[in-house]
Amino acid sequence: MSRARQPSEELVQLDAAAVRSWCARSLDALGREREEIDAINVYPVADGDTGTNLYLTAEAAHQAVEAVFAASAPDTAETVRAMAHGALLGARGNSGTILSQLLRGMAGVLAEGGDGDHLARALAEAASAARRAVAHPVEGTILTVATAAAEACAGGGGLIDVARNAHRGSRTALAATSGQLDVLERAGVVDAGGRGLVTVLGALLETVTGQAPAARVDDSGAFEDVELSGGGGEGGPGAPVGVPGHIAHGPAPHEECPTEGGPAYEVIYLLEADDTAVELLRARLDALGESLVVVGGDGLWNVHVHVDDAGAAVEAGVEAGRPHRIRITHFAADSAASTARGERAQRAVVAVVPGEGLAGLCAEAGATTVRTRPGEPPAGDELLDAIRRAHAREVVLLPNDTDLRQTAATVAEHARAEGIRVALIPTRAAVQGIAALAVHEPDRRFDEDVVAMTAAAGATRYAELAVAERQSFTSAGVCQAGDVLGLIEGDVAVIGTDLTDTARTVLDRMLSAGGELVTLVVADDTPPGLAPDLEAHVRSGYLAVDTTTYHAGAGAPPLLIGVE
Repeated sequence: MSRARQPSEELVQLDAAAVRSWCARSLDALGREREEIDAINVYPVADGDTGTNLYLTAEAAHQAVEAVFAASAPDTAETVRAMAHGALLGARGNSGTILSQLLRGMAGVLAEGGDGDHLARALAEAASAARRAVAHPVEGTILTVATAAAEACAGGGGLIDVARNAHRGSRTALAATSGQLDVLERAGVVDAGGRGLVTVLGALLETVTGQAPAARVDDSGAFEDVELSGGGGEGGPGAPVGVPGHIAHGPAPHEECPTEGGPAYEVIYLLEADDTAVELLRARLDALGESLVVVGGDGLWNVHVHVDDAGAAVEAGVEAGRPHRIRITHFAADSAASTARGERAQRAVVAVVPGEGLAGLCAEAGATTVRTRPGEPPAGDELLDAIRRAHAREVVLLPNDTDLRQTAATVAEHARAEGIRVALIPTRAAVQGIAALAVHEPDRRFDEDVVAMTAAAGATRYAELAVAERQSFTSAGVCQAGDVLGLIEGDVAVIGTDLTDTARTVLDRMLSAGGELVTLVVADDTPPGLAPDLEAHVRSGYLAVDTTTYHAGAGAPPLLIGVE
């Protein structure tokens, strides 16, 4: 990060360097305040991750800006567009998604100019764009704070005056949010998303003046009315006044924080689709759930919704276009209660799975899931993001793919450096992950739980059916394009022409070594009679063997088989 500007160096224009500095300062400030913001997160879901989501969204914006600076000497328009695009790609959670739309709205105006009048217009467009993106805007949230910031500087003026007025307006609005929503008033806190936006606007003010707004907060999380401080010493850039790094008491009174019923899952994905398809998607998702936010444009969108039927939310995206980077989080009641008090859950499981059906199944079992598509394994930052989203002191990581083991090991090391205790169970297939989840007991000692899950995964032999895309040499001989391949433990063991016949042969080979339970995982495009046929085959030939069938949904291999 560049050095703080001195008062004599106050800006009159937001140029590319200033936007870069703003991104870096926002990331730094949200990093310092992440746990404080997480601690006051009780709306729309008390899952204690708003600060983390805002930080990860700002991190994606910062990385995108740094990337364009590494490649060239960008102008202001290129820089603000990179900031907005990065935030769109990396948006996390309800507030992070709205923040990305705020930045997108600002970028459209700031690309034309960076003086005070343009900044005032940019803030107005940002507030308007964010409200349009939310299906049912609610007052007392980040939307209210954004609107107040824009209204406070509506008259325009010099860059510094506009930035200062916007920041002051946002702080005043933030303090009032606790009286605008019953859930905030009962918990004795201000809105967490709004708090994060004040922090971002404070970073903007620091960028244009060289002076950091003093960060004194009260027990509700609101900023107290203090003047700007100069550099250095108590109250200097990044130094909270009278607050030793965190909110002294957190949200109070805790016992009155609500545990209101609501949708069970948070579903987020990037979507490639045209405007017409997105409008239809909005209507469909609005009928399915709540907290719907759809941001973006120009063919790329970030979709966020809370639903009970996660599979239906993803299927709606498939019908609208091409969803990817799909993330499904289960709002477990016990996790919500603990994180609403600013605490981490004791333990969580993070699992990589193919198909939205399996993602929903694992989420129901309490796991945070990361979707993988054929030929598109998740990147390391997606796994690390999932570990952070789990918001737990202890995390069991199930990569469920041999090719992901090294990536998962690297991610586990990163998470450990952040103070999270991570156990990597080297599961090589989704059926091994299912077996591990089946014996997971979060109430027992961590080491005992990991040993039991590892033993269950290791005792599960796995197979997969796939269709050959081209002629090639395999361990079972030469296959032709269109042949059905039966892979056992990762190696091609059977080459056939019929899916059902090949599946029976694979099952017989696996059960010849014994087994008590067969797990079948079928994709949406698998012939509907395959699973019943295989279940009947096991019943007739292996009397002591039980069979369980799961539906993986779209994006999974035709058939996965596990034998325990």
